[in-house]
Amino acid sequence: MTVVRTANEGTARRVLMIAGFLLIAANLRAALTSVGPLVETIRADLGLTGGQVGFIGTLPLLTFAVVSPQVPRLARRVGTDRMLWTALAVLAAGIVLRSVPVDALLWVGTVLLGIAIAICNVLMPSLIKRDFPTRVSAATGVYTAVMGIVAALAAGLAVPLAGALPGGWRTSLGCWAGLVLIALAVWTPQLVRRRPVARVTGAERITTPWRSLLAWECAAFMALSAAGFYTAMAWYPSILRSNGTSETAAGWLMFAYQLIGVVMSIVMPIALGRLRDQRAVAAASGVLALVGYLGLLLVPGLAVLWVLVTGFAAGALFFLALAFFSLRAADPRSSAALAGMGQSIGYLVAAVGPTLFGVLHDATGGWRVPLAVMVGVAAVHSLIGLRAGRDAHVKV
Repeated sequence: MTVVRTANEGTARRVLMIAGFLLIAANLRAALTSVGPLVETIRADLGLTGGQVGFIGTLPLLTFAVVSPQVPRLARRVGTDRMLWTALAVLAAGIVLRSVPVDALLWVGTVLLGIAIAICNVLMPSLIKRDFPTRVSAATGVYTAVMGIVAALAAGLAVPLAGALPGGWRTSLGCWAGLVLIALAVWTPQLVRRRPVARVTGAERITTPWRSLLAWECAAFMALSAAGFYTAMAWYPSILRSNGTSETAAGWLMFAYQLIGVVMSIVMPIALGRLRDQRAVAAASGVLALVGYLGLLLVPGLAVLWVLVTGFAAGALFFLALAFFSLRAADPRSSAALAGMGQSIGYLVAAVGPTLFGVLHDATGGWRVPLAVMVGVAAVHSLIGLRAGRDAHVKV
């Protein structure tokens, strides 16, 4: 009987761990993607300027860039599971504060939820490396798929919820705290895990991935992946409308763009399972993005096709960028350090990329020069993929 009870307890703990893992993934984008469809409503209600409205979307990315490098050191002191639990608590607080009818709390709440998501972003690859060491690609695929599905649902439900719930846009944004509270409850048993928190020695404090060429290659791959994705999300609707696509059709195409990313999160682990390393897939995905940008530049009449092509590329590239934080790390601690560095650089570039694209458009009066720059960026992306995808490891 004792053996059966122990086995049952082990199974129950494993089920709770997997459920918690999935619920954390589900909470990493909903608080962000639910804002976009409500931007004009928020702007009209609060009397915000265009710059202030734009900063609502940029502020979380800047927070990611600032917070991410600090997370691995804190996780070594506190423990990964406790850090994730704390991040979920901060995320719930940030979502609620952002929805309180006090204008200043919109910004305070946005910063808090940015801090919380940054912590989870960095620690999830480490968690995958620790708990799914032989299924890194599959676990990353499930993680990114769940994240993408809930993100798309949050964007799609934002306006209907604002119209149906008392409190309008504030309640629409605030209701996602409920999903965070469920994740908190399910993740709580992980606080009594059997793994002790390792002590941080003087030698450990000075080891860093920032001196590793491979780490820089992974960070550059993440930066270009994130910049491409966020630039497309920001500007593809405008490009499509300039080519005669209706606003409604452009919205559905952007939904398809994100949905393709979810599909690629499921397909990519299957493809990678047959390969010794990821160089060919990474380079080919960069080339596919190049083809999509070049198509928009040279044959804009087929814009719908090129958006879908770049959707496939973006899904593959973003999946690989996240997977590299686990695949290129020698152990869970190295994975957290690599993710902290890579996401700091990645989201800083992601915050700047859409702005630079817009500046180029304003300076040239069209889309040709910005798209030509994206073609060049995609070529560089492919070359970096040949380096970041090789079978090597960072150890800190």
